[in-house]
Amino acid sequence: MSSTAQAAPADTAAARDELILANLVANRVESEPDRDVLTFESAGGTEEVRTYRQLWENGCRIAAGLDQAGMAPGDCFALLMQNHPEFVDAMVGASISGTVFVPIDPRTRGDKLAYMLRHSGCKGVICADYAMQALEAVRDQVPSLEWVWVLESGEPDVPAPRTGCRRVSDVLSGPVPVAEIRSVDPMAPMQIMYTSGTTGDPKGVVMRHARYGAAAGWGPLFGYSRDDRPYTGLSLTHGNAQIVTLAASLKLGMRAVFSRRFTKSRLWDIARKYGCTTFTLLGGMTTAIYSEPPRADDADNPVRFVISAGIPAAIWDAFARRFAVRIVEFYGAVEGGLTINTGEGPAGSIGKPPPFLNVRLVDEDGHDVAPGQPGELIFQLANGSPADVVYLHNPEASGRKTQGGWLRMGDIGHRDAQGWLYFDYRIGGGIRHNGDFIQPGEIEKVIAECDDVADVYVYGVPAASGAPGEKDVVAAIVAAAGRQIDPQAVFSRCRQRLSAGMVPSYLQVLAEIPKTASEKPQERFLLEAFNAQGNQLYREMRA
Repeated sequence: MSSTAQAAPADTAAARDELILANLVANRVESEPDRDVLTFESAGGTEEVRTYRQLWENGCRIAAGLDQAGMAPGDCFALLMQNHPEFVDAMVGASISGTVFVPIDPRTRGDKLAYMLRHSGCKGVICADYAMQALEAVRDQVPSLEWVWVLESGEPDVPAPRTGCRRVSDVLSGPVPVAEIRSVDPMAPMQIMYTSGTTGDPKGVVMRHARYGAAAGWGPLFGYSRDDRPYTGLSLTHGNAQIVTLAASLKLGMRAVFSRRFTKSRLWDIARKYGCTTFTLLGGMTTAIYSEPPRADDADNPVRFVISAGIPAAIWDAFARRFAVRIVEFYGAVEGGLTINTGEGPAGSIGKPPPFLNVRLVDEDGHDVAPGQPGELIFQLANGSPADVVYLHNPEASGRKTQGGWLRMGDIGHRDAQGWLYFDYRIGGGIRHNGDFIQPGEIEKVIAECDDVADVYVYGVPAASGAPGEKDVVAAIVAAAGRQIDPQAVFSRCRQRLSAGMVPSYLQVLAEIPKTASEKPQERFLLEAFNAQGNQLYREMRA
């Protein structure tokens, strides 16, 4: 009998509830143990593979290591790393041991990092060596922290961690221990996933096993089949990569490919090398890719469809034609909600909800709005069950999010006469300029098509006029490699291709646009730089 069979739970696969990750992996070990379901590649040329068998065996080793570290079911530990196979090993190990993992973007620093670790009560951290300095800088601010394991990444110029840290490689060496899956309640917490915290301290969303396990079954909704090979460079610390790529692949047995971090320059080369048939993008990432200079082989790729969350309507059709792909647009959040447009709906539409969800668009008084009118998107299960969202240690915010039994998304959208939904803007985040709401995507498309521009993001700042609720339009731009931005040429292009009210008030030239782990531009840092003039700011000059 193999070591895997000895380590696998004694119950039968048919009795294991696949809403729990460890059960799903254990079931696949019995049916297809050596399927290479996950491949992790890096810019340095290294490649690591995980089969179901390897995920189970490493999960058992990590679960045993967590036991040795004194972790009990329900205790929390953090994952502070990019996309390494050990990230998924640790997810499986947590599921086996009944502990709760807390994924944190390894770029997180200072007070924000200390807050997440302290707020979640983490007793330990599995940390990549390149993030150790940030962790050590705040370790004294986290009294609950008892242990640290270090993952040696192989990246150059990484300082050696201080003594007292166990190596992940040591945890994963040796025989496979016999393991019993101690996660038995699908409604128990699986992980604590923090929001970006753009307007204050980040909220810790308690994700239950049941929600993650149910979302793993969404693959067919996106158009996945078992023969697809998905790719993502989005961070596993974010819900998109964890659910849309990882969970769906583990459930269906697709052979997914991950990069350690998002790379627009290598995206199509990776797709060609591994034969990837689909990949995931978020909002500004599509603009960044579209802004790359056109190449003769843009359409020569194996990708059938791109799963996007927030592609600007202005570049939707042009992107699809240039790269010979179909756009699958979806909308949702880590707290819940889901709509999908697999291509049947109009370009720019976020689609319709799946059959198991109801969606409404409501005004400030909670009344449904007519087609074409703006309203807040709210969701509820089709069976009428009240929305279930728990923010860790924050019952007031949890109550507001699920007021009236509906999940309040905090986003404004509208519905057309055929029932197709559209996202308009985040409540409090719309750009209202001279009485009109500005569509940033149209401005971004025009600027992204400039040869000198590598990346662009459009946002608003309080209007110099002082008009209440009004904003001036800022286009934050990054120059392409070896190029320089001619601001007045960019303004001229915008005047030629945009209505007068949409021409940016300012160009903000930066070395890079600050982004979250999910590649979402961080407006607060852009605004800080804008106010501090820590960048090059240009206003339009007309003859």
